[in-house]
Amino acid sequence: MMKLKLFFFVLISCLSVSISAQLTYGTTGLLHAPSAEMQRDKTVMIGGNFLNKELTPPTWYYHTYNYFLNVTIFPWMEVAYTCTLFKAEALGLGPYGYTGFTNQDRYFSLRLRALKEGQFWKYMPAVVVGTSDPFTSSGDGQVASTEGNGYYSRFYIAATKHIAITSKEEIGVHLSYLYNTRKEYKLNGFAAGVTYNPSFHPQLRLIAEYDSKDFALGATYLLFKNLHIQVEMQKMQYFSGGLTYKIHLK
Repeated sequence: MMKLKLFFFVLISCLSVSISAQLTYGTTGLLHAPSAEMQRDKTVMIGGNFLNKELTPPTWYYHTYNYFLNVTIFPWMEVAYTCTLFKAEALGLGPYGYTGFTNQDRYFSLRLRALKEGQFWKYMPAVVVGTSDPFTSSGDGQVASTEGNGYYSRFYIAATKHIAITSKEEIGVHLSYLYNTRKEYKLNGFAAGVTYNPSFHPQLRLIAEYDSKDFALGATYLLFKNLHIQVEMQKMQYFSGGLTYKIHLK
């Protein structure tokens, strides 16, 4: 584990426009907790991630992967479609000759900006309301239930305020409240995080958060013109990471 941490520390140190995306959900946010930051309108993001089993709902008792398509249709609306892979053995398909990743869980996410930062007065934070996986196919389109599908179900309200710490640098302060009815994967209560972009290396974005369950540290980087990397250490020790390609449509 120490070698893995050292590897990613070196990788981050050697890389030289950050992205605000969440590994698990494929949406704008911190690492696992939401924020009130938004992409530019007509932004399209396509990405995929390795998800440590410590980051996912207990249904995934093994490490898995996801991929997503995210579109910011208007400056105040973001929609994402995310697929998380299932192993055949976990679905009971092993005896039928299937093995490895053979199926996937699919869900939509929606984010709506209610207030823009500084919209009515200087110190006003941005406010976003959002949801991920709000409906379950096992309930004929009903709101995600306590069990069954709707593994990533959550509803939240988030606020973000950027605070200048020097003439050239600022930190982002993020606070949110999450709710769902899941029995095995409760995300109920307050979440918070801090982000920092150093002026001497603006491609780097450092993130520390509490997602209402666990603490995590991570970072995002611009690798090339449109390709971004995100790394996360859930509970300060379990690695998850992914790549996202982001473009702005005219």
